[in-house]
Amino acid sequence: MKPQIETLRIIEGKEKKEILKKLDEQFGIKKIPGALFMRGKERIFLFQGNFDEKMVRRLEEIAFVERVGVYLGKIEEYGIRLSIEGSQILKKEISKNFVELNYEETQTWMMGHEVIKKTGITGFVIIKYKEDLLGTGKASIEKITNFIPKSRRLKDRNVEK
Repeated sequence: MKPQIETLRIIEGKEKKEILKKLDEQFGIKKIPGALFMRGKERIFLFQGNFDEKMVRRLEEIAFVERVGVYLGKIEEYGIRLSIEGSQILKKEISKNFVELNYEETQTWMMGHEVIKKTGITGFVIIKYKEDLLGTGKASIEKITNFIPKSRRLKDRNVEK
C-alpha cells in the first residue's frame, strides 16, 4: 500500500493571518507579495503567479506537484525560520531583528559554522552583510546557530585535505 501524500494547499484565512502575525512579531513583516502554499505542517512556499488552488488541483490530477513557488520558510517551535531566498524576497518588508556581520563573521557563517556574537536578541534573526541578506539564524546569548544547508556552504578553509 502506498503511503498517503498530503496534498498541496493554499494557506488562507485564519491560518494565513496567524503566519503573518508571527512574521510581523519576528521580523516586522506586514504583507506577503503573493500566495502562500504548504505541503504538510511546516514548509511554506511563496507563489507570485496566476494559479489558484483549483488550477493546482487540476495539475495534481495529471502529475505529482511537489511544490508551487519558492521555498519561503519553515514553521518551527520557536517561530518561522525564513530560507535564504525567503529573506531576500521579503527584504523590503523586513524591519527588525537583523544581525549585521562583518567580513570575517560572514565567511564563518557562509561556511556553515555558528557565529560567536552577542546580539541582545534571542530567537530567529535575519543575517545581514552590508546590503545582502543571508537567511535566518537562531540567536542565543552568546552565539547564532546556522541553518545553511551543506550543499550551499562555502568550502571550509580550516579543514585540511
